[in-house]
Amino acid sequence: MRPDEDGVIVEMIGIGRYVKVTAVDTRSGIEASIVGDPRRGERALREAAVRKLRYVMAKKTKA
Repeated sequence: MRPDEDGVIVEMIGIGRYVKVTAVDTRSGIEASIVGDPRRGERALREAAVRKLRYVMAKKTKA
């Protein structure tokens, strides 16, 4: 796990035939997780988790 250029840490954990991907914003501590098929590839799973994190963060700022 290492922060990317946007300050997001992404963790991938294999669970049987699936991968749980968690993205955490280093500034706010907000996190979002997805579960996906490892055949989609690391990049696609990482992008999906970061996209969900951005969605969750936007929702929290509107609330």
